[in-house]
Amino acid sequence: MEEKILAALTEPAKAGDVATKIGADKAEVAKIIKKLQKEGKVTSPKMCFYQAVK
Repeated sequence: MEEKILAALTEPAKAGDVATKIGADKAEVAKIIKKLQKEGKVTSPKMCFYQAVK
């Protein structure tokens, strides 16, 4: 699912929007986004929005 989330984060989006886009549970997506953020694969350009690091 990490690959799907990273692919969906080509531009800033909220976790809920990503979950809807990929058809997954919002809580699970938010958890994975936090993990990816700690790994440096996702950044937060503004509060509650996330984007994949290029």
